[in-house]
Amino acid sequence: MDMENAYPQRRSPWPHRLAVALALVTFPLIWVGGLVTTYDAGMAVPDWPGTYGYNLLLYPWTTWVAGPWDLFIEHGHRLLGAAAGLVAIALVVVVFRTDPRAWLHRAAIGALVLVILQGLLGGARVLLDERLVAMIHACVGPLFFAYLAGLVVATSKWWETQDQEESNAGSRLLLSAWILVAAAYIQLALGAMIRHVPLAASTSVFRIALIFHLVVAAALAVQTAATAWHAWRAGRTRAGFRPLALGLPLLVAAQIVLGLATYVAKYSWPAFLGDYQFAATYVVQEKSLHQSLITTAHVAGGSLILFGSAVLATRSSRCFFVPFVVGTLRVPSVNNGTRSVPAAS
Repeated sequence: MDMENAYPQRRSPWPHRLAVALALVTFPLIWVGGLVTTYDAGMAVPDWPGTYGYNLLLYPWTTWVAGPWDLFIEHGHRLLGAAAGLVAIALVVVVFRTDPRAWLHRAAIGALVLVILQGLLGGARVLLDERLVAMIHACVGPLFFAYLAGLVVATSKWWETQDQEESNAGSRLLLSAWILVAAAYIQLALGAMIRHVPLAASTSVFRIALIFHLVVAAALAVQTAATAWHAWRAGRTRAGFRPLALGLPLLVAAQIVLGLATYVAKYSWPAFLGDYQFAATYVVQEKSLHQSLITTAHVAGGSLILFGSAVLATRSSRCFFVPFVVGTLRVPSVNNGTRSVPAAS
């Protein structure tokens, strides 16, 4: 493929910059959203889309900063959401004006649609005061974050320097990476279910969700190790894979530690450790600073794993294809939106 003809010689850096900026806004948005759930602050502001009758952006900052903690994080969450929406609008405008790829235009619009959907879900959670809506809201946020991972990769300089090839190692990496994305998202959805179990639900619902969460965590760890191995091998000939091959297992290891710490901070040590003094004397401090930081870090860590997995899967899709899945894969380009890569006969 002639890369000089496929891409403009003076490609604007702004689509990539705005995609990165949107991801950088979305990550603290997820973090603060986790704090909102941890402190049960979702109803700290009873109206929507305004804040106590004020326009969201005109609410007195002194009242916000000096007000109660639950009001501070809930209104802050809304402001971050508004910032994400503004950056998403800017991304759509810049992509349409500077990048000729039609599929990227649609992808940018998709990001804006997801931002709007997430905002509407947040508003419905307030107006309906419904935990089920809160759980859906908690699932869409990381999904949007993973979607941004694809946009960050597709708008980067790295994307335009790559071409596709058929290789057994690349095919294995491609399949393994997308399986990892699915496992990471299922794990996040199970975590959201645990954090938003209906108050009237029996204890067995929580117990079953927790067991599945642990089982998927083990499967995710194994899948991460396998994917990292394939990514490391692909990194012999392709740039951009080995940092992810090293980083993702470290993120998963940290997430496992945070998960265990979250359980202890929320529910104390397991009963079988009751004979040890450190466990017998431990007292759960509900909504304490250390509990909220550990729990929210665990929520944010899951989103980081999903984001990294999506980056790896998108890069793998750019570089490799699986011939037994599709006979001819159409790869996005600049001139007409796609080009055909025939599979080996």
